[in-house]
Amino acid sequence: MSFSAIPCVNLRLPNKPFLKKCWCWVLFKMSSNLRVSGSHGRLSLSSKKHQQQPAHHVQNLKGGVKWRKRLLILWVLAGVIGSCAIFWCMNHNNVTRRKETLANMCDERARMLQDQFNVSMNHVHALAILVSTFHHGKQPSAIDQKTFAEYTERTAFERPLTSGVAYAVKVLQSEREQFEKQHGWTIKRMGTEDQSRVQDDYTPEKLDPAPVQDEYAPVIFSQDTMSHIVSIDMMSGEQDRENILRARASGKGVLTSPFKLLKSNHLGVVLTFAVYKVNLPPDATPKERITFDVPSLVEKLLQQLASKQTIVVNVYDTTNSSSPINMYGPNVTETGLCHISNLDFGDPYRKHEMHCRFKQKPPLPWSAIMMSSGVLVIVLLVGHILHAALNRIAKVEDDYMAMRELKVRAEAADVAKSQFLATVSHEIRTPMNGVLGMLQMLMDTDLDATQQDFAKTAQASGKTLIALINEVLDQAKIESGRLELEAVPFDVRTILDIVVSLFAETSQDKGIEKLAVYVSDQVPEILIGDPGRFRQIITNLVGNSIKFTEEGHVFVSVHLAEGLRSLSDASCEAFKQKQDSLCIGGTDSFNTLSGYQVVDRRRSWESFKALSMSSQVEASGPINLLVTVEDTGVGIPKDAQSRIFMPFMQADSSTSRTYGGTGIGLSISKCLVDLMGGEIGFASEPKVGSTFAFTAAFTRGQANSQDIKRQQSDSVTSEFGGMRAVVVDGRSIRAVVTKYHLKRLGIQVELADCLKSALSFISSASENVNMVLVDKDAWAKETGMAFPLLLKELQQNGRSNSLAVPDIPKMFLLATSISSSELDHAKSMGYVDTIVMKPLRASMITACLQQAFGMGGKSQQEKRQPLTSLQSLLSGKQILVVDDNVINRRVAAGALKKYGANVTCAESGKTALKLLQPPHKFDACFMDVQMPEMDGFEATRQVRRTENMVNEQIESGATSSEMYGGISHWHVPILAMTADVIQATHEECAKCGMDGYVSKPFEEEQLYSAVVHFFESDKVQPTS
Repeated sequence: MSFSAIPCVNLRLPNKPFLKKCWCWVLFKMSSNLRVSGSHGRLSLSSKKHQQQPAHHVQNLKGGVKWRKRLLILWVLAGVIGSCAIFWCMNHNNVTRRKETLANMCDERARMLQDQFNVSMNHVHALAILVSTFHHGKQPSAIDQKTFAEYTERTAFERPLTSGVAYAVKVLQSEREQFEKQHGWTIKRMGTEDQSRVQDDYTPEKLDPAPVQDEYAPVIFSQDTMSHIVSIDMMSGEQDRENILRARASGKGVLTSPFKLLKSNHLGVVLTFAVYKVNLPPDATPKERITFDVPSLVEKLLQQLASKQTIVVNVYDTTNSSSPINMYGPNVTETGLCHISNLDFGDPYRKHEMHCRFKQKPPLPWSAIMMSSGVLVIVLLVGHILHAALNRIAKVEDDYMAMRELKVRAEAADVAKSQFLATVSHEIRTPMNGVLGMLQMLMDTDLDATQQDFAKTAQASGKTLIALINEVLDQAKIESGRLELEAVPFDVRTILDIVVSLFAETSQDKGIEKLAVYVSDQVPEILIGDPGRFRQIITNLVGNSIKFTEEGHVFVSVHLAEGLRSLSDASCEAFKQKQDSLCIGGTDSFNTLSGYQVVDRRRSWESFKALSMSSQVEASGPINLLVTVEDTGVGIPKDAQSRIFMPFMQADSSTSRTYGGTGIGLSISKCLVDLMGGEIGFASEPKVGSTFAFTAAFTRGQANSQDIKRQQSDSVTSEFGGMRAVVVDGRSIRAVVTKYHLKRLGIQVELADCLKSALSFISSASENVNMVLVDKDAWAKETGMAFPLLLKELQQNGRSNSLAVPDIPKMFLLATSISSSELDHAKSMGYVDTIVMKPLRASMITACLQQAFGMGGKSQQEKRQPLTSLQSLLSGKQILVVDDNVINRRVAAGALKKYGANVTCAESGKTALKLLQPPHKFDACFMDVQMPEMDGFEATRQVRRTENMVNEQIESGATSSEMYGGISHWHVPILAMTADVIQATHEECAKCGMDGYVSKPFEEEQLYSAVVHFFESDKVQPTS
C-alpha cells in the first residue's frame, strides 16, 4: 500500500511575539501620553496656585482632576483589555471552526479510504476463490498467465486501491526442480546477495536464483502491471515471508510494514491472503494447506482524494508507536492543526492512522484583527476625546477660578463704584443743596425786580446742574444694573402736559411756531408703569428736538402700537403724512403741523417687532404704546447715525460745535426703553428733520387712585362738559391736535378749514355753538375782522328758514406768537375774546376758557393746596435735623420753619442718639446719611434698638409708661436726608429702620409726600 505525496501548507498561528511587541508599544505610548497630559494638567493647576482661592474649593478641583484622570486611564486599559478579549474570542472561534472543518474532512477521507479498501478486499477474496476453484486440482490448470492477466486487467476497476494482483504458489524444496521444469524458469530470489532491494532498472533475468530452503512461494500469475515479479520467490523477502506465515497461521489477510516496492521503488505494503485447497478436512494442519500470497500494491490509495483538496493527508503505520512509519504523504514538522483518524485494514497485528493538515497556512484572522482594532481605535478616540474634554474642563475650571476672582473683584469694584457715586452725589448735592436752599430763602425775602431776576437765574442754573448730575448718575446706575422701574398708575396725557409745560417757554423763546402733543383715543386713560422714567424718555427726546430745531415744529404723538396697522380712526390723521406731503398753495407749504417738510415717520418704526404682531389688543394683556417725536431741525448726518445711541457721543463733537450737551440723553433713553420692554429707532435726513419713535409696554390700570385724581384735577375739569366748539384751521393735522385738547375737557368739536365754512356750519347748526377757535394762520385780515359782525347780523336778522343763532359764540385766537399791539387792537375792537397761546395744553386752555366764561379763581386756589397742606401738617411740630454740614442744617431748618415747624439741629449721629433717648419731645427726625464718627444708618439702628428695649420693658410691666411720658410704644419717624439717588442707599435706609427719605435739596411736593403719612392731622401722636 503506497501513498503519493501531497504538498502541504502548514497552518500556523499569528506571530505572537510580534503582536505582543506591538501591543506593548501601543500601551507604552498611551501611558506616556497620559503621563504627559497628566503632567500638563498638574502644571496648569499649579500655575493657578498663585491666585488666592478658597482652600476647600481648590482641593475639590484637585480631587476632581485626579479621579477624572484615573477614570480616563481605567477607560483606556479597559478598552485595550476588551479589544484583546475580542481578538482572542474571535480567533478562538476561527480556530475551532477550522478544527471542526479539518476533522470533518479527515474523517470523511478516512471513511472513503476504509470503504474502498473493504471493496478491494472483497474483490481480492473473490479472485482468491476463482483461483482456488479453477487452478487447484485441475490438470491441466484452467488458468494460465494470459487468462489471469486479462481477467485481472478487466476487473481492475473493482479494486480501486490496488496497483495490481499476483498469485504465488507454495513449492517445497523437493518439488522445486519439477516446478522449474514445468514452468520453464528458475525461482528467483527477491533481493540481491547483500539482501538489498533491487532498483527501478532491474529485470527478473538479472536476479539470483532462490537459495535452497524448505519451501518457496514463487509468483506464477500476475496482472500485467506487476509482470516483473513473476518467478520471484515471495518467501525470500523478509516482510513478505513474515506476512505469508502470519496469513497462513491466521487464515486472514495481513499487511506488511511499509517498504519500497520492486521496480517502482514506491513506498507501499503488501496485502497477503491465504488460498486453501478445496475439500480440505476440518482439522487440516497448516502443512496440509496450500497457501499463496496476493500482494496488493495500493499505490493508488489516496491519489483520488488528494486531487484538488485543501488538506494534506499522511497515513502512518503506528504498529510501533515510538517510531511510526509514514506510509503516505510528505515528511512535515508540526506547523499547525492536525487531526488523526484511525484506519482498520483488517490486520489485527498492525495499526494505521490518517493524519490530516491544511495545505496552506491559516490566513491572518483579519475579521478578529479588524474588529479588535476597530474597538481599540474607538476606545482610543473616545479616550482622546475624553482627554481633550478633561483638558477643556480643567481649563474651564481654571477660567472659572479666574472668573470667580474677577467676579469678586468686579463686585468689590461695583460696590466701590456705588459708594463712589453715592459719595460724589452726596458731595456735589450737599453744596448745591446749600446754594439752592439759600436762593429759595433769598427769594422769599423782599427783593426788587432785578434782584429777583438774578436769584431766579441762579436757581435755574443750579437746577440745571442737578439735572446733569442726575443724568450722569442714571447712566452709572444703568451700567451697574441697579436701575429699577416702578409700577404705579399714571395718566399718559397728564405726563405729556407736564412735558409741554417744561418746554413751553423755551420753544417760544426760540421762535418755534408749533410744539404740540397728541394722544390717540385708543390709548387707555390710566396705565401702570414708571411715569418718571417714561417722562424722562420723552423729555430727553423733546429736549433734543427743540435744541436742534430753529424753525418749524416739534410734534409728539402717542398711539397704540397694535392700532397703527389698521389706521381706521380719525385720530390716525397725524400719521398720513407720506401721501399728504404735497405742495398746497405753494412750493414751500406741506400738510404738516407747521407747513415744513418732514421725514416719513413710518421709517422710524418699520423694524419694530411689536408692530409686526397681531393688531388685536387683549383686555388683560400688555399695552404697547408707540411714541413719536417729530421735528423739522437740522437732522442727523449720515456718518453719525450709527453712533447716535452711544453714551457721551454727539453728531458734532468738535470744540466749536453749535449745540451743547453731554451726549448721554439718548443713551439713557435707549436703556430705559429696553427696561420697559420696548424698542427705539429713528429716521433722519439732514436739513429736513428727524423723527424718533419708541415703544413701551405697560398694563391697563383703573382710574380710582387718589393721586391720579388729584393730578387730573389740576389740568382737566368737567365744567365745560356739553359745550360745542368749532375749530377753524387750514391744516388738518393742527386741527386734529386742537380737537384732541378740547375733547379732553368734554367739549364737542367740529372742524372747519376756513371762516366761511365755520359761519355756514354755525348758521345751519341745530344746537348752540359756544365757542369758535381760529388759528392765526387761518385768520385773514378782512374776513377775520368781519367775522364777528357777520355773527351779530346773523343773530339779529335770522335766515329765511328761521334758524337764527340764539347767542354769539366766544371767539378765541390760537397763536404761537402775537405782538402786543395786535392783541390790544383785537380785544379793543371786540374781534376776539381771548388769545390762547401755544403750545396747547389742558391747563392753558382751561384757564383761558374760565377767563372768557367767567369761571376763574378755582385753579389758583388749588395751586396753593400743597403749601397749605404742609402748613397744616408741620405747624407746631418738633423736628430734629441731624447733619454734619452747617449750611445744610440751616437750609433744612429754614425750609421746615417756613411751614411752621419747631426745628432743633444736631451736628452728628452721636448727638442725635442722645437727643432721641426716650422720653423726648421730637415728633420726627430728618437725618443725614453720610456723617463722620457715626453715620445716619448706624444712628438709626441704635435708636431703633433703644426703642425696642423700652417697648419690651413697658409691655412686660417692668417699667411704667408714665416714666416715658405716658407713651406706651415709642417709634419716632426718621427720614433720611440723602444727596444721592442710588437704589442701594434707598434699600439701606429701609433695612436700618428708617421710615422714608427725601432728596436734597428739598422739593415742596416731595416733602409733602414724605411727611403726609406721619402727620395726617394734628391729632396724630408725635412719637407713636
